[in-house]
Amino acid sequence: MTDEIVAKFGLGQIVRHREAAFRGVVIDVDPVFTGQPGDTGDISPDQPFYQVLALGAEGGFVAYAPEDALEHDPELSAVAREAEARWFTVDARGRHAPKSHAIH
Repeated sequence: MTDEIVAKFGLGQIVRHREAAFRGVVIDVDPVFTGQPGDTGDISPDQPFYQVLALGAEGGFVAYAPEDALEHDPELSAVAREAEARWFTVDARGRHAPKSHAIH
């Protein structure tokens, strides 16, 4: 029997990394790690991994992070209005998506 893996975060959710001090928006979800075996070190590859469009001092970048390293961002206003307008489209439910990706 195969265990079903359910992602904790959905597309368009604002999250923050517990250690890397970045905030961003989930733009893609993989049910498990999609890289080479052994590339995760001590991090379990058997969990959802997320592509997060993060905003830093130098602009935006995409991070690939395991679920156990992310948490909901309690400050939903973490994205400044100027950055939000520059990088994202926002739907009526407040979900963010990069301007180059549609909200699913």
